Amino acid sequence: MWKPPHIVRRAKHQQLPDLFVACTLDKAVEQYMPLTSNDYNIPALLVDTQAPLDALHEAAAHRIRAATQLLENIASHDNLQSNPALLQDFAQLCVIPLRDGCDLLDVLGRRLQEQLLT
Repeated sequence: MWKPPHIVRRAKHQQLPDLFVACTLDKAVEQYMPLTSNDYNIPALLVDTQAPLDALHEAAAHRIRAATQLLENIASHDNLQSNPALLQDFAQLCVIPLRDGCDLLDVLGRRLQEQLLT
């Protein structure tokens, strides 16, 4: 399982008890969720699952709007249909922010469910 390197380094530097290190890492892993659009086995982009709900919503909406606008522009151009490679590039360009937006909405939904249950 991936562990945030900055927390591991800090814990080793301070020579903290193993139990404290394990608890700290578990909380950090719970708080920071890798985006599913990461295409490398060590995630570089993470979602702070404890971020304010409005920040999660705005980040998701921004990514979804950007991808939607690009798709609308592609749909309005007839000459792009003759270039399959270009269409594939545009599709990949849209997939990344849409996946990120869905990840953010997933975190937002879980947080809202937690609030309803408490």
